[in-house]
Amino acid sequence: MLNRFRKDIKVIFERDPAARSFLEVLLCYPGLHALLFHRISHYLYKKGLILLPRLISQLSRFLTGIEIHPGAVIGEGVFIDHGTGVVIGETAEVGNNVTIYQGVTLGGTGKQKGKRHPTVQNNVVISSGAKVLGNITVGDNVKIGAGSVVLKDVPSNTTVIGIPGKIVIRNGINVADMEVESLIDLHHGDLPDPVAEMILCIQRKLGRVEQRIDDMEEGKN
Repeated sequence: MLNRFRKDIKVIFERDPAARSFLEVLLCYPGLHALLFHRISHYLYKKGLILLPRLISQLSRFLTGIEIHPGAVIGEGVFIDHGTGVVIGETAEVGNNVTIYQGVTLGGTGKQKGKRHPTVQNNVVISSGAKVLGNITVGDNVKIGAGSVVLKDVPSNTTVIGIPGKIVIRNGINVADMEVESLIDLHHGDLPDPVAEMILCIQRKLGRVEQRIDDMEEGKN
């Protein structure tokens, strides 16, 4: 547990340029505090205790604004940035080197028992306000855009945005075969806007239609 706690501190310095000192990180990062509470509550939960781990998770939510069920499995090198409003459900699984921003939900979609929350694999970035719901798998090296709602499995090495979430980049290439620069993992603000792209496409088609009408009118004249 102490080794994981050291890694949790290390990744904050790697991914947050605002982190300046060990003491600042230790005292002022609620994501770190929430992970520490979770490591303890999850250990007790695996020992068969129910009430005490839940009480610890509720205390963590009160102090940090982050709710992680004791049954959730959290890997190493996870960074919860800011964190207010983050909810991670009981059967959720989060891999290694995952970055989660504020307002993210890893939740269920019904009252069914068993595995009902997402499995998030390694090196994933989940941007602010994104909702990943149901027993689905998010593959390695995936980026999920801010405010997206993901309801289906996401293959590795892709970028997903929108409601519902749609793949817009696969292996660094825009799915519409448009030339794009490769994205840096934490640049989740540099995601394409599918609505704007559709509007632009409609504008181009209207321009071609108008040109054909003009050509037809000139031919009649």
